[in-house]
Amino acid sequence: QVQLVESGGGLVQPGGSLTLSCIASGNIGSIVTMGWYRQAPGKQRDFVAAIRSGGATKYADSVQGRFNISRANAKNTMYLQMNSLKPEDTAVYYCCADSGAPSLDWGQGTQVTVSS
Repeated sequence: QVQLVESGGGLVQPGGSLTLSCIASGNIGSIVTMGWYRQAPGKQRDFVAAIRSGGATKYADSVQGRFNISRANAKNTMYLQMNSLKPEDTAVYYCCADSGAPSLDWGQGTQVTVSS
């Protein structure tokens, strides 16, 4: 099992930037893929971005070109650099990890609000 803790959320103006962090602990050697999802009020949780242990990345169309996912393996930390933020990016952002277990491990979430 992997434990995940997100940080870095907050309030930012449209067009601004924010970087989220996710620190993993526990059985981190088993992690194959880490990623970010987000959930806006009244909506389902949606995929945002993912990064495999080899470095390959994938992004949702809505954030492609604006967000960048990275991972510092030695520090067990994953980042989500978010640029050119829009009001529709407002959501609770969740970190997740696939360690080969039957289900993903999730963090507690961090709120991102984009508003003037």
